[in-house]
Amino acid sequence: MMLVKKTVRSFVTELASDSATPGGGSASALAGCLGAALTTMVCNLSLDEKKFKAELPEIKAIHDQASKLQEKLLVAVDEDANAFKEVMAAYKLAKTTEEEKAARLETIQNAMKKASLMPLAVAGDCLETLKLARRILPIGNANAASDAAVAGLMAYAAIQGALFNVKINLGFIKDTEFCAEIRELVDEISAEAKIENAAMEEAVAAIFP
Repeated sequence: MMLVKKTVRSFVTELASDSATPGGGSASALAGCLGAALTTMVCNLSLDEKKFKAELPEIKAIHDQASKLQEKLLVAVDEDANAFKEVMAAYKLAKTTEEEKAARLETIQNAMKKASLMPLAVAGDCLETLKLARRILPIGNANAASDAAVAGLMAYAAIQGALFNVKINLGFIKDTEFCAEIRELVDEISAEAKIENAAMEEAVAAIFP
């Protein structure tokens, strides 16, 4: 059964169980999805032609982008869990003969790379979500300002969580060139996220002193 088809209670119960999946990767994707959904909600509460006429084109653009990110991150909840299941399946492959050992090692390495790229993509999408939350905060419905602020918090937490998952998976990958490239991308996303989050916190502080 797909994780996203579960009730909130059953998903949380499974998350709390001793099963390896869902784990931090899926939780991070879900946190980002919630951030995107809140951003979309603030936009929906700001589509008043009279009150937000000047900002309406920007609000609509943010709405469309946030809606797409919401869907992508929802799908990622299951994709992250499936990627890790592939890793676990690879470790269970036969390793009796030298040929089996070689094939198993290659399969593990490929699965680990996929399991690293998945949360990296999530982190990138969550960074875009954080940017959208920051954009809607000052121009959206003032009564939903706290929702925009929470959207930013969720997105930033999701970025950090996703990058933690990338980093831990890189520790199992022997391809040094691949690891170096991914670590560079991790650093870039992390640096940009810190800048965006600082700007978001400044904007929030101006509204909620």
